[in-house]
Amino acid sequence: QVQLVESGGGLVQAGGSLRLSCAASGRSLSSNTMGWFRQAPGKEREFVAAIRWSGRSTSYADSVKGRFTISRDNPKNTVALQMNSLKPEDTAVYYCAVKVLALYGDYDRRSYTYWGQGTQVTVSS
Repeated sequence: QVQLVESGGGLVQAGGSLRLSCAASGRSLSSNTMGWFRQAPGKEREFVAAIRWSGRSTSYADSVKGRFTISRDNPKNTVALQMNSLKPEDTAVYYCAVKVLALYGDYDRRSYTYWGQGTQVTVSS
């Protein structure tokens, strides 16, 4: 069984930065795509970013492109999300996830089987 634990969330002013981390345990995830999703109150959980096993291929939602950077450290079994130039609309609970199913795209939450408990990010204006 895979456990994912996110950390690094908090309250920040607009224009500020936060770095989220996700630590995985239970098995090595070095061959899996890892993703970050977020869910704001009253909204669907949405894709933020994903990174393939090698770390060389990444994808981002249009809303965060150029501001967020996803990275991974396979020996440490961790994935991170550096968030810069934060906006109030980035406020949400952020989840890391492990992609297991190859049927759907990296942006599709149906691809992801294991999820963390989430970490709250609040951006004040």
